Amino acid sequence: MEILGIIPARYASTRFPGKPLVDINGKSMIQRVYEQASSSGLTDVIIATDDQRILDHVHSFGGKAVLTAAHHQSGTDRCFEAYQLHDQPFEYVINIQGDEPFIKPEQIELLATCFNNPQTQLATLVKKINTPEELFNVNAPKVVINGHGEALYFSRQPIPYCRNVPNDIWHKQHTYYKHIGIYGYRTDILEQITQLPPSSLELAESLEQLRWLENGFRITTAITEFETIGIDTPEDLEKVVRNGK
Repeated sequence: MEILGIIPARYASTRFPGKPLVDINGKSMIQRVYEQASSSGLTDVIIATDDQRILDHVHSFGGKAVLTAAHHQSGTDRCFEAYQLHDQPFEYVINIQGDEPFIKPEQIELLATCFNNPQTQLATLVKKINTPEELFNVNAPKVVINGHGEALYFSRQPIPYCRNVPNDIWHKQHTYYKHIGIYGYRTDILEQITQLPPSSLELAESLEQLRWLENGFRITTAITEFETIGIDTPEDLEKVVRNGK
């Protein structure tokens, strides 16, 4: 199976400008993501950036990168432009977050297995929630899945509501999953979803994947046991460095 891995990497960030280039124990964040993705068995891996500084840095460590437009509203849009700029056609693309420098190659490989089923349009990872803190954290989107492993809905709030059960034991009464933000796309579906206008559910929750569901696309999920470590702020970086990652 031929799969292209694309790592979107913007320079501008409201909470952490220039974060793809920050040093994490001797290597930049974007280099760490690139190396992890390249170890996963993907056919090819490229970085899609909007900034010449990131492009030059990637080339300096021998990585592949393309310069994309600055106006993209999401990593999905940037991925599609990068795919169009690539000189080789692929049937599948995996979008790897550029701010998760410790993503495990096994997670990428797990996501890729979703496309063993030719009916899969879109795919993502989920992880079981084990604590009330995780369950009620609005910055950690939750996923409701059906009996076929497809996403029914994503929300920043816990769904379903456990009636007559104290909040601190909801996770013991029902199996809740949080969303791990890595996506796989069949490339014809990737082209279609980038043409969709923002949807009402997406705008309400500020979750792009709801646009796809609201328009009738199916998202297959796979369950990972691995935690991810996203770096969104300088404080996140300090925590990672302090813990010796």
